Amino acid sequence: MAGPDDPAARGSAVVEFVFLGALLLVPVVYFVIAVAQVQGSSFAVVSAADYAAKVFVAADTPAAAHGQAEQAALLSVQDFGFGPGDLGMAISCGGGACLDPGSTVTVNVSLEVPLPLTSGLDLSFATVTSTATQIVERYG
Repeated sequence: MAGPDDPAARGSAVVEFVFLGALLLVPVVYFVIAVAQVQGSSFAVVSAADYAAKVFVAADTPAAAHGQAEQAALLSVQDFGFGPGDLGMAISCGGGACLDPGSTVTVNVSLEVPLPLTSGLDLSFATVTSTATQIVERYG
């Protein structure tokens, strides 16, 4: 039986503490990174939906409006570090045709949040959505 004076037992408490500390710390750090990524994606979708709706109602034609709104949402999402493949967007017009004065434009943006530190794999663990509505000005 090894006693406290045994040279083989000296320093093993430090090794065990470091090993167990690292073993328990890695999942906690990964969880914090994942929560931060979900928070960042929620900011990204709110920004993307808001800007896409504003750009849509400011366009001259509905065809140009769709393209410009998609570009605005894509740019906003990329500013937060997310790729274009994770973005989904739907635009609907209410109260008449798109861009009629007084009509509304609603943009729904969704973003699939990838697992942290798995850039090569297409794994997502959450989907975050946001909706923004803008009214087309009557006297533009």
